[in-house]
Amino acid sequence: MTIDELKERGLIVYECISGSKAYGLDVPGSDTDIKGVFVLPQRDFYSFEYLPQVADATNDTVYYELGRFLELLKKNNPNMLEMLGTPPTKVLFRHPLLNDLHPELFLSKRCKDTFGGFAFTQIKKARGLNKKIVNPVDKKRKTILAFCYVLHGQGSLSLEQWLVKNNLRQEQCGLVRVPHAKDIYGLFVGDEYQGILKKENATSVRLSSIPKGEVPRAYLYFNKDGYATYCKDYRDYWAWVEKRNDARYENNIEHGKNYDAKNMMHTFRLLDMAVEILEKGEVIVERPNREELLVIRSGEWEYDALIERAHKKMEEVTAAYKTSTLPEQPDEAAINTLLVELRSAFYQVTPWKLEE
Repeated sequence: MTIDELKERGLIVYECISGSKAYGLDVPGSDTDIKGVFVLPQRDFYSFEYLPQVADATNDTVYYELGRFLELLKKNNPNMLEMLGTPPTKVLFRHPLLNDLHPELFLSKRCKDTFGGFAFTQIKKARGLNKKIVNPVDKKRKTILAFCYVLHGQGSLSLEQWLVKNNLRQEQCGLVRVPHAKDIYGLFVGDEYQGILKKENATSVRLSSIPKGEVPRAYLYFNKDGYATYCKDYRDYWAWVEKRNDARYENNIEHGKNYDAKNMMHTFRLLDMAVEILEKGEVIVERPNREELLVIRSGEWEYDALIERAHKKMEEVTAAYKTSTLPEQPDEAAINTLLVELRSAFYQVTPWKLEE
């Protein structure tokens, strides 16, 4: 089922603007994110075709099935609580049957771990960008030859250096395993051998048949684990390049701090919200400290100073947790009853054609 089908069949029961524009933290060029709730037709709900969510290709627009929505609310999922607590000016549509559905029905001390944990995930993402900026990966992919080394004296030479030094090509080399020595090979030279690299994207060295009594010219070590790590880093880096928001990336490069400033801004937004929920029992989506958060987004802070500040803020969250009057967890039985009542009511509303 697609988003267009949800709309055509009138299955959407809640829709709002989310993300930076809901927080009041948008800047020129910010995307408009849309989130919402839909109700599956009865037939789909009772069948194997249960669909928990529907999203567009970029995940800028996401709709959650009613059951999934309440399940995540019960867990104090930050995105769901923010969605339900969206300011009225950012709510695009809300079915009357959802009018009595408020964040306060779901709030519990779980928010310490959900909001706090999500906040520190943003820190990891911010540092992850730092790693990618400082350590870019060349587009031309290395072959296993770059991870082969020839034992030389009390040390080693890269295979490529050794070949140049001996005026040889890898195609003139033959390898045979050395028993009881992991990833160590006897290296033989001769035009009759198979070579070390079978093809450009080979993931292991090529072995040759060596005549009995032949003496190896040298011994070669293939850093197989290092090559596997490189391949993962290569895939991750270029997948990130393909998917990254170029405007956001250029902004992070421009401020020169080598971290994702938007991720760090959301770290403090989440920690602030955790304190507010624990102390006041409220989900305040539109941020009252907009200017302070936008300064963080602009990259004016040093990364280490932000980390220190984040840990202090987490101490505030912990202190608020200890004195909070919120329950340890929501009333799951009451939420389950609410879900049954809502779904039953929706299925009785015939204009939606939910039976189709």
